[in-house]
This record gives sequence, structure tokens and C-alpha cells, in this order.
Amino acid sequence: MVLTNTLAFIQNIGGGSLILILVVILLLFGAKRIPELARGLGRGIREFRDATKEIKDDLENSTKDTPVK
Repeated sequence: MVLTNTLAFIQNIGGGSLILILVVILLLFGAKRIPELARGLGRGIREFRDATKEIKDDLENSTKDTPVK
């Protein structure tokens, strides 16, 4: 439900609104900090994906090891 609301909100953003958001981000963080923030965000997303994949693999392996009665 939340994801669909978020996606609906993103679809309603026009060109002017997007430019305004980007200008505010530029003013808040500065041009030098934006690449650092993007790199940190990318690393965080990658670590999250790796952790979820590891948990998924552990769950699949534990169900394979369990004998069926």
C-alpha cells in the first residue's frame, strides 16, 4: 500500500517540481558533497542487497537440510 502511494506520488512530479527539488538539494548539501552522498547511498543499498541475499540463501539451505517426516 505504501509503495503504491509512493509510486503514485513520484508519477505526479512535473518537470518544474523536479528542478525545484534538485535545486534545494544542491543548496542544502553543496556541489562537492552530492557525489559523496550518492556513493554512500550506493554502498548502503549494495550492503542491504547482499545481506538480504545472504539471509535468503541461509533460509533456502536450512530448508534443504531439514529431513521431511
